Amino acid sequence: MKKIVLVLFVGLLGFGLTAQENVAKIKFETETVDYGEIAKGSDGVRIFEFTNTGDAPLVISKVSSSCGCTIPKKPEAPILPGKTGQIQVKYDTNRVGPIAKAITVISNADTPTKVLKIKGKVLPAEGK
Repeated sequence: MKKIVLVLFVGLLGFGLTAQENVAKIKFETETVDYGEIAKGSDGVRIFEFTNTGDAPLVISKVSSSCGCTIPKKPEAPILPGKTGQIQVKYDTNRVGPIAKAITVISNADTPTKVLKIKGKVLPAEGK
């Protein structure tokens, strides 16, 4: 009886290891967006583009930033395999000084957490 149970256990374990699930994979064009030097009050919207290189729909469940001065916007619909999507980031350019912020992306991808970065410098308005 023990031999039968052992054979069944090993057989099921082997079957489970060989079965492969479809997995979503996220590949960003770039993981850092450089604003460069921009004037105070400039357009603070930038885009992170990505592709689902996996074989299952990619669902981005949450996108958050390291501070309230940066507002990210995630895609609402799943991104199908081979398709591209965007994460929009809006930085408050009324804040003068260096930009160094992190945006955390949580999804069902094989790497479920990715950290994106924005950097640059907001210059004071001329004459100020």
